[in-house]
Amino acid sequence: MKYDLELDNVLSLFDGMSCGQLALDTLGIKVNNYFASEIDPYAIKIAKKNYPNTKHIGSVVDVKGSDLPEIDLLIGGSPCQSFSNAGDRTGMDGKSKLFWEFVRVLKETNPTYFLLENVRMKKEWENIITEQLGVKPILINSRLVSAQNRPRLYWTNIPNIEQPLDRGLVLADILEDTWDDKFNLSEKACDYMSRLRNGKPRWEYHTNPLNGKSACLTANMYKGVPYGVIKEQLRRLTPVECERLQTVPDNYTAGVSDTQRFKMLGNGWTVDIIAHLLNNMRYHTPVSTTKQLELI
Repeated sequence: MKYDLELDNVLSLFDGMSCGQLALDTLGIKVNNYFASEIDPYAIKIAKKNYPNTKHIGSVVDVKGSDLPEIDLLIGGSPCQSFSNAGDRTGMDGKSKLFWEFVRVLKETNPTYFLLENVRMKKEWENIITEQLGVKPILINSRLVSAQNRPRLYWTNIPNIEQPLDRGLVLADILEDTWDDKFNLSEKACDYMSRLRNGKPRWEYHTNPLNGKSACLTANMYKGVPYGVIKEQLRRLTPVECERLQTVPDNYTAGVSDTQRFKMLGNGWTVDIIAHLLNNMRYHTPVSTTKQLELI
C-alpha cells in the first residue's frame, strides 16, 4: 500500500478495542508505533487479534511522557459515566475525573495533534475541558455516517473540521438477514417491554425503528432488555449489527463472549467519525499544542 501520510508514534489513552487504530487504518495512514493504554483484558485481546503490533502500556495513571518517544498524535475518550445523563452525574468527582490524566499526558508529550471524545454534558463540565485543552468542542452525531443516534463532543487541534455528509442510513440497512434464536425475545421479555413506565410502555423509551435510527449503543447492552430491542422483529440487536452501527468491520470483536462484545462496542467510537476528524491531518498545518496549553 502507498501511504500519503505517515505517523511515527501514536498514543491512545483509554484505547478500548482500538477504534483509533481502525480509523487510521481506514484512512490508509501508516503508523509505525501505536502505543495503547488500556486495562480491560477483553478489549486488549480484541485489539491484539486485529493489530498484533499494538504496544500496550498499561493503565493511564502509569503512563509517563518521559518514557515515550515524540508523539505525533494523542487520542482518547476518557470515561463518560460521571458526565452522562445516563450515569451518576458526579462530573469531575466521579470516574470521569480520569480526564485529568489525559490533560497530564497531553502536557507531558506535547503531541503534534490531539483528539479527545466524550458525551454531551453539563455546560460547566464542558467548559472545564475546553479551558484545559484550549480548543472548543465540535458536536457531531454518528447518525450522519451510520444508522445510530449518537451525539458526541470532540476536542481537537486538527483545524477546519466540518460536519460529515449524511449517508441517510436507517436501521434496516445494517440488519443481518438471519440471526441466532438466542437473540429472540422471550414471552417474559415481551411482557416486560409492554409494561407501563410513567404511563407509557417501555417499548416507547427504547425504540429502534427499522425505518429510522437506532438508540445510542451503551455498555449496558449486555444486560439484555430493554437495551437494543427491535419491536418489529421481537428480538435484540446482534453483536455484528452493533459493529455495523459503530462502523466497525463485521466480526472485528469476535473471539470473546457476546457480553464482552456488547460492552466494548457500547464503550467504543464510531470509527467513521474518528476517520473523518483525523483525515484533516493530511491537509492542514497543526496549531501548536504548546501555544494552546499556555492559555491554561
